[in-house]
Amino acid sequence: MKTAIKIENREISPTKKPFIVAEAGVNYYDIAKKGNIEPLEAAKLMIEKAADSGADAIKFQTYKAERIASKYSPAYWDVTKENTKSQYELFKKFDKFGEDEYKELAGYAANTDILFMSTPFDNEAVDFLDKLMPVFKISSSDITNIPFISYVARKRKPIFLSTGASTIEEIKEAVNAIESEGNDKIVILHCILNYPTKYEDANLGMIKHIQKVFPGYLVGYSDHTLPDSCMLVLTTAVLLGAKVIEKHFTLDKTLQGNDHYHSMDPHDLEKIIKNVKLLGKIIGEHEKRPLESELIAIKYARRSIVAKVTIPEDTTIAADMLAFKRPGTGISTKFVDRVIGKKTRRRINEDEIIKWAYLD
Repeated sequence: MKTAIKIENREISPTKKPFIVAEAGVNYYDIAKKGNIEPLEAAKLMIEKAADSGADAIKFQTYKAERIASKYSPAYWDVTKENTKSQYELFKKFDKFGEDEYKELAGYAANTDILFMSTPFDNEAVDFLDKLMPVFKISSSDITNIPFISYVARKRKPIFLSTGASTIEEIKEAVNAIESEGNDKIVILHCILNYPTKYEDANLGMIKHIQKVFPGYLVGYSDHTLPDSCMLVLTTAVLLGAKVIEKHFTLDKTLQGNDHYHSMDPHDLEKIIKNVKLLGKIIGEHEKRPLESELIAIKYARRSIVAKVTIPEDTTIAADMLAFKRPGTGISTKFVDRVIGKKTRRRINEDEIIKWAYLD
């Protein structure tokens, strides 16, 4: 296992800000149709918008329908949002890109200062994508596809492993398959494989369970919930320790289709980036200590022992002569038992802060 993974000029580690992946998937097809442009141009537009909004990476999906699904594979998504009844039919609508298109997108992303990624769904895709990107993503749907996981692992690149609909034992088998190929650069992503995922089903607490079962491994979150107005779901995942955040991305959430309605748009992406930056500021250090900025508060907001009444010189101090008041520039109240019974060296006026120099 690695607790710090370098991906080009970015580092994923417990001490760094989360790595944000905008999952474009195949949403560019619908965006192209709406804008009356070519799908490749729509994909490039998505790259631009993701980069402008602050994402670390934009990720596509690389598959051919005949290699991923039987013609008789039924839908498992909300058919009121995407009415295609067969997985094969859905994949066939969106599998037109090949190596040349992905190569062009990878180059375009490099010039836009955002990392290019694409989830492969077959060995051929793994081979040509290996030349184009520094990290692989394995879909939750392939969590038990051990031969495929092993094939990806042999590329010796970091792997984001999604774990939707999987048991701990299945995750262990996948992790072991990766590590048995000499690859220990793994980020385990909590995920719920529902489209969309209801808020009550998000179960972000499972992030902590994954951390407990896989101590020392980097953990992340792949999200399928509807974007909330403050992006609290993703922000909470970060607070719970997710170091990689992945969410579907679109330029128009009102478009019909399987992934648009539960995707974040550039405005949502900007929100989570701002939230992450704010978290980086407010979480700060993990060891409790007074800050330099608090020193003035220590001096003036704490309490000292004060004369409740005027105390003449050479008087033995009793408890009923004392009060505890701000500022904290005198004797601390925690030393009151040492003050009681001492004699005064000089007169101490009512409400005056008592100093050690005033006592024998």
